[in-house]
Order: sequence, then C-alpha cells, then structure tokens
Amino acid sequence: MKASVFVGTSVDGFIARLDGVLDFLPPGGGEPHGYDEFIASVDAIVIGRKTYETVLACDDWPYDGKPVFVLGTRAPAAAPDGAVMEWLSGEPADIVRQLEARGFEHIYVDGGITIQRFLRARLIQRIVITRVPVLIGAGIPLFGHLSRDIVLKHVTTRS
Repeated sequence: MKASVFVGTSVDGFIARLDGVLDFLPPGGGEPHGYDEFIASVDAIVIGRKTYETVLACDDWPYDGKPVFVLGTRAPAAAPDGAVMEWLSGEPADIVRQLEARGFEHIYVDGGITIQRFLRARLIQRIVITRVPVLIGAGIPLFGHLSRDIVLKHVTTRS
C-alpha cells in the first residue's frame, strides 16, 4: 500500500497555530499546486481526530466520494450527510494492514500527529509540502521530534 501526505505549511514550518487554527492559509485553499490530481489518486483518507474536527468546521466537505478513517482513542464527531467515515485506533502499521486487507491501495495521511506517527513508522512513501508565504513564529510543527533521521529524495519544486 502507498501512503502519501499533502500538506500546507508556513515558511517557518508550522501546519497550524498552537491552538490548531489555520487562519494563515489562503482563503479557499489558494492555488491547488497539484492537490486535485493528488486527491484523485487516493482511495481513502486517514486523518487524526483533531484535524478531522477542524475540517468539519469548513464550509465544504473536501473528501467527497472518499472514505475517511479517523484515528483516535475517542469517537469523533459525526460526519456530514453523505460522507463515509469510520473511526479506527491502533498503531500505524496495523491500520495500514487493515486498510490493505480491505482493498485500499493508496491512502492520504493527514493531520500533524498522524503524519508524524506514520513517518516514524516509515510508512510514508510520498510527501507534498506546499509552503505558504507567511511566517507565523510559533505553532504546530509539521515534523516534530524525530528519534532518527528520515532521508528523503527531492523530486520536484514548482511555484
């Protein structure tokens, strides 16, 4: 199974403010920078509960037609009408095995802590990072603490 990340960050590397607010991101998402092609390539979304609840507050549900698996130790809020959502918990490798056994081939991993957990487990094959031209000074870092280096291969840069 392929697991990918598509995430926006401030230039100083933060994916959200300390309180989880994403107000520094461009309204309406700004330029898609390949997001449409990316989301079309995935079978399902694996997302942390906090990020899921942030997405619920958006005007439009961004995952139409894709099953969303919300990770956490407590049940998430109900999904919008017509959305397919399931609550899962467990280690990233176990979650990948479960989804692979159900026929999923490419998952979109989203949410700061969830991305960090999947990276530490070496389960992410592709990361697309969109840098928003703003410095916010403090916030939730994309990568957080790593106990060892994770070597990446730069494929392309575009603006």
